[in-house]
Amino acid sequence: MTKSYTKLDKNNAAVLLVDHQTGLLSLVRDFDPDKFKNNVLALADLAKYFELPTILTTSFEDGPNGPLLPELKATFPDAPFIARPGQINAWDNEDFIKAIKATGKKQLIIAGVVTEVCVAFPALSAIEEGFDVFVVTDASGTFNEVTRDAAWNRMTQAGAQLMSWFAVACELHRDWRNDVEGLGTLFANHIPDYANLITGYNTVNSKTK
Repeated sequence: MTKSYTKLDKNNAAVLLVDHQTGLLSLVRDFDPDKFKNNVLALADLAKYFELPTILTTSFEDGPNGPLLPELKATFPDAPFIARPGQINAWDNEDFIKAIKATGKKQLIIAGVVTEVCVAFPALSAIEEGFDVFVVTDASGTFNEVTRDAAWNRMTQAGAQLMSWFAVACELHRDWRNDVEGLGTLFANHIPDYANLITGYNTVNSKTK
């Protein structure tokens, strides 16, 4: 069955950052560690850029999972932060659900660690409750490609859309004329090659002014 194209809408989307904790990040092996962290921070930056409601959550911080990445706390100092005492599926935590419903948004952009648990469980739960779910694949990590691919298959079969953080940003932006410099700077900050592109653009622009 072919499904219709559901576009991300910056006026109807919220971001869920699930269990990007210092201990859990050490388990990620399907991405290079530095590149993975960059992807997570890029997603955070685009959420802030588009002023998307963002919810942070952690699982069992006092255990080996460790605390939330400090950069995420710094980016979203006023965002709802739910430190779950033990629930593995964030959707099983009432405060997490209340924070999501308080946004009034029906599109959920989800990323987390690890993919087959911390991302898949709330993604599947959200779909079951009628939300449109968009999983940011390169800001979600796990042990290896086998478990990752199995999780991706499970989520897509349930109706989740898989996207990169770059694709999320572009679909939210819709039109370069909305703000070339702002989005271009965000891309340049997280994609080295894109920094070269923006430098060339700025150079040409400065000569024509």
